[in-house]
Amino acid sequence: MIDFSLTEEQKALQEMAREFAEKEMKPKAAKYDKGEEFPEDVMKKAFEVGFITSGVPLKYGGGGLNHLDMVIITEELAYGCAGMYTSIMANSLALTPIILFGTEEQKKKFLTPFSEKLAFSSFCLTEREAGSDAGSVKTKAKKIGNEYIINGSKCFITNGGVASLYVVFALTAPEKGARGMSTFIIPRETPGITIGKEEDKMGHRASNTVELFFEDVKVPAENLLAKEGMGFIIAMKTLDHTRAPIGAAGVGVARAALEYAIEYSKTRVQFGKPIALFQNTSFKIAQMATEINAARHLVWHAAWLMDQGKRCSKESAMAKMYGSDLAMKVTTEALQILGGYGYMKDYPMEKLMRDAKLLQIYEGTNEIQRLIISNEVIGPIKK
Repeated sequence: MIDFSLTEEQKALQEMAREFAEKEMKPKAAKYDKGEEFPEDVMKKAFEVGFITSGVPLKYGGGGLNHLDMVIITEELAYGCAGMYTSIMANSLALTPIILFGTEEQKKKFLTPFSEKLAFSSFCLTEREAGSDAGSVKTKAKKIGNEYIINGSKCFITNGGVASLYVVFALTAPEKGARGMSTFIIPRETPGITIGKEEDKMGHRASNTVELFFEDVKVPAENLLAKEGMGFIIAMKTLDHTRAPIGAAGVGVARAALEYAIEYSKTRVQFGKPIALFQNTSFKIAQMATEINAARHLVWHAAWLMDQGKRCSKESAMAKMYGSDLAMKVTTEALQILGGYGYMKDYPMEKLMRDAKLLQIYEGTNEIQRLIISNEVIGPIKK
């Protein structure tokens, strides 16, 4: 039997997140979209209600929410402001490798502090020559005694300038390529870490994005996640868990755009009647509403599979790809309904369109998602 209804607890979570988006995020979205300051006031409130640590297990002081709970919240937060949501999401992304692969000692040491006071963490995989091709990482980690010495750099790191903890991917056996990659937990105060300039982005401007440099950074061997050579697997397993929420964010951004378009179409009068009464407009709205619903169900299905402990690489990729592509499509169509007003910064539509674009790029471009999906759907081919 298939049941698409939410539990009373999930409805309460959804309502809480929706109210937070409406009262705390939306009113300040334009201010922080200027990119001049980090929205710490909103982040403090997000921490107080539990959103920033919602995925951390109860055992370590977090919310202990499952994946379906998380995507329900994600849609609402991205609906409020995709940039602020990205700062919250990046925290979850960085802590997921520790949750999935950390020892009990590592979880107690590194997860618990995030539940005690507001703090941020960063997932440090991307490099200037290793974006979609994550296996081309050049950052190296050489073991000397009971320490690893790390040298290299990472770019486009969300929360990098405000983080207190970095989860860094580096090569311990460069000759093995991706199979020689390992993962390290590195506190920010570790000597040798330099934070580069903050990136001036097209969208998601409320989030902090920087380049990081590691010069002879000494990391205790006990901060290695799992074992040497597991880094690529850790990265891929982590992304399997975090891609569906990006699809949910796409649904949230698309939903916000559709709501603005509907509201505008009811009040904008042309040729003697509201443009919502023109079939061209009403059919566009019908199509957008249908596809938003379809994307949400893709996201929920991927999250449900994760909660069941089932393999979900394909479904997570589908959710991320379709949800983020839809966000771009809907913001474009909705802006067209608003016409010239939609193009002006006085209205939120142009921000939603800018924010939608990054969803197609981060956590694996949608071209990479199509590669993942096609490999699973087609399967092995006999030569």
